[in-house]
Amino acid sequence: MPLPDTTAAAPAATLDRRAIVRHFARAAARYDAHADALGEVRTELLSRVEYFGLEPRVVLDIGAGTGQCAHALRRRFRNARVLAIDLVPAMLDAGARRARWPRRYTRIAGDACALPLRDSSCELIVANLSLEWCGDLDLALAELRRVLAPPGVFLFSTLGAGTLRELRESWLTADRSAHVHDFVDMHDLGSALARAGFAEPVLDVEDYTHGFESLKALGATLRALGAGNAHGARARGLTSPRRLAAASAAYEARRRGTTLPATFTVVYGAAFAGITRGQGGRRSAKPLT
Repeated sequence: MPLPDTTAAAPAATLDRRAIVRHFARAAARYDAHADALGEVRTELLSRVEYFGLEPRVVLDIGAGTGQCAHALRRRFRNARVLAIDLVPAMLDAGARRARWPRRYTRIAGDACALPLRDSSCELIVANLSLEWCGDLDLALAELRRVLAPPGVFLFSTLGAGTLRELRESWLTADRSAHVHDFVDMHDLGSALARAGFAEPVLDVEDYTHGFESLKALGATLRALGAGNAHGARARGLTSPRRLAAASAAYEARRRGTTLPATFTVVYGAAFAGITRGQGGRRSAKPLT
């Protein structure tokens, strides 16, 4: 895939970090009951692990949430140490409380933009639907490249630019506030990987469309997944009934049979650590051994 100029920095972060943490902490207790909405993405991503014939000693799951992906990685790589890192401790704790396998992987509350890991300490990094929550994509990718040992693999899925386009366009008929996040374009993501020092990035994109009974039902599902609106430019306070009615009416015009469509554009990718290079990102003050 031809990549555009890789020297330009990624767009400035537009997400409210505190809101992200608050939303996921509130959703932790009920997250697994709703996670099947995008469970097919996790299944597809994990199936791609087999393409590389890896036998890593240390596997890192970024944005691990309640540990579904980490558990699958632990089953696949029985001789590896699996590290599950998430920004929200409540998500990790919720997974540990309800699972029969909490000790099969190491849970770490940490930030993808400042990983508590040593340089070149992992041979495989997996990020399932978590990069979109990092805010500073360039910094997060630099950190992931720092901890990935050559010739390790970074395998990921992330929400792309077409995600929730029906919702975005419907709200534009009601007001100009930000109701949907600015998800990254596939080509911009390829450029960011190159800037971070990853080699041979391979990307592809797929749309998944789910049906919801109403705009209210879609909003409830997003909140249950911790994916409430955390855009830095979002309107504070309650939405007026008039604006909500206008957005609902615009969405209703898209109804297919009994449901309203919601598209999730998923970018899948793989990239490699390549040869040893000067590492970017931050060094950990408390490296994990």
